Amino acid sequence: MANDLAAKNPGKLKELQDLFLKEAVKYSVLPLDDRTLERLNAALVGRPDLMAGRTSLTVHQGMTGMSENVFLNVKNQSHTITAEVDIPDKANGAILAQAGRFGGWSLYLTDGKPTYTYNWLGLQRYTVAAEQALPAGKATIRFEFAYDGGGLGKGGVGTLLVNGKNVATGRIEQTQCCAFSADEGADVGADEGTPVTEAYKVPFKFTGKIAAVIVELKAMKKADNDDAEQARKAAALKKGLSD
Repeated sequence: MANDLAAKNPGKLKELQDLFLKEAVKYSVLPLDDRTLERLNAALVGRPDLMAGRTSLTVHQGMTGMSENVFLNVKNQSHTITAEVDIPDKANGAILAQAGRFGGWSLYLTDGKPTYTYNWLGLQRYTVAAEQALPAGKATIRFEFAYDGGGLGKGGVGTLLVNGKNVATGRIEQTQCCAFSADEGADVGADEGTPVTEAYKVPFKFTGKIAAVIVELKAMKKADNDDAEQARKAAALKKGLSD
């Protein structure tokens, strides 16, 4: 049976509590926080963050290994990724990828076809891919993600556009709320470390030239919500036909 000394000695309890707080302040223990996964996301817990307050980030070819603490946090919100590229015929390679096999995402070209894959914890991969390959030359490739909202780790609709034209739309049913990887960063023009998708082999270096990639956090318009609903219906119909 437990012997509740705190109840028997309230004065000693208060003395020890005060001592704990004194030492906690001295050694920077405070604030105490019993959250687990949420603590990995600085925005959720109010931890100092190099990227706090920023809504856009521009990166360039050759920038690799950028950890999550120095990369724009795209989790739990709508965002866009816009890449200005100059490609040869049937270009291949990662334009921008974050993390790897156990969670992350990648915007890439395979045989000239713009493709985006979201890897949910290494358990499920969602891919939005264009059917037609891009011709050689300059192009603006843009991926838009309209987050469903309503909490953390929810899904949304992904849309690929080339020079402003919609070339593919699809559902991403769930996303990671708090972190992608402790040791794999974001890479421009390659996917270093483990691959986000088994559709290619790392480092999957980009065969064209990337002028810049802009990642932006932004709210999607109502029309995007309508697109999301249409994407859900299309996915359900496709599943029904394949069953």
